[in-house]
Amino acid sequence: MTRRLVDRFPALRAEELASRFNPPKRFAAVRFETYVPDPGHPSQGAALVAVERFAAALIEAAAPPARRWSWRRGSVAGTDAPPGRYLDGGFGVGKTHLLAALWHAAPPPKAYLTFEELTAVIGFMGMADAVSLFAGYRLLCVDEFELDDVANTLMAVTFLRSIVPATKIAATSNALPDKLGEGRFSAEEFRREIAAIAAHFEVVRIDGDDYRARTRATADPGPSLVELAGEVSRDRLDELLAHLRVIHPVQFGALLAGLDGVTIEGLHPIGNQGDALLFVQLVDELYDAEVAFSATGCPVGELFPATYRHGGYRKKYGRAESRLAAMLAESAGVVRPGR
Repeated sequence: MTRRLVDRFPALRAEELASRFNPPKRFAAVRFETYVPDPGHPSQGAALVAVERFAAALIEAAAPPARRWSWRRGSVAGTDAPPGRYLDGGFGVGKTHLLAALWHAAPPPKAYLTFEELTAVIGFMGMADAVSLFAGYRLLCVDEFELDDVANTLMAVTFLRSIVPATKIAATSNALPDKLGEGRFSAEEFRREIAAIAAHFEVVRIDGDDYRARTRATADPGPSLVELAGEVSRDRLDELLAHLRVIHPVQFGALLAGLDGVTIEGLHPIGNQGDALLFVQLVDELYDAEVAFSATGCPVGELFPATYRHGGYRKKYGRAESRLAAMLAESAGVVRPGR
């Protein structure tokens, strides 16, 4: 049966949103044991060890005092180490796999969401209510941590200051914490705020190649659609972009609820950057939910104009291109769903 995303108007309440704070379908089954480091990039194996030790320290801290053990190989407990871990690396090196594996290993209560979702939830609930909610968690995992603008910077500083160190935090990003915001706004004016964010984290660097890059040459929209099975939506790009402008971003995940596939017809270069950024958020939701995807129109590399792909939001667009190519390849049967 074919549906249309433009006919959907999700309106989840705060408690319903909180019930979704866990790794999405694509990362529901990942564990530390299923992460396979590339021997050509030793930092991947080192990152696995570092995150496993962080998980062990969380487990130790949650145990009754009489049952705690001494974790001598890198515990965060009882040291001067920052309360958070920051997985820094390029696209497709397994950062999100490790973050989700950490969430699965850690004791509850815990929450997992993207930085876009976190800022959307704070804006939706208000800072005081959001702090009250997240302060109840032992661990907060934040995927794709990035500072888009001044407002997000100030919001992140206030939020982290309110919940850390009682709540431990782990994040992934494509930029080092002291380099957040570069190229997007006058970071120099907010050096103190950015330094405050960086102080919460110990950086775990992960090098490597984008495992999704191999799909780009074989995964562009064709003149005809790949037919998807099950409950599938079908929309024109321009109509969908107009719809995204009236749906709060915190509801984008719910927009896809119950769908096995999403089809978008008429892809073309998106001339409005506000629309492009909303589309990037939708792509992230599609990828994480492991919803099958097909499209017609321009190649992935032409969807975002060059001025966008080389501007302040270039990492967002690079991630979206990588994920779009991977989803198109998966639906065409070129590759299996990856990490």
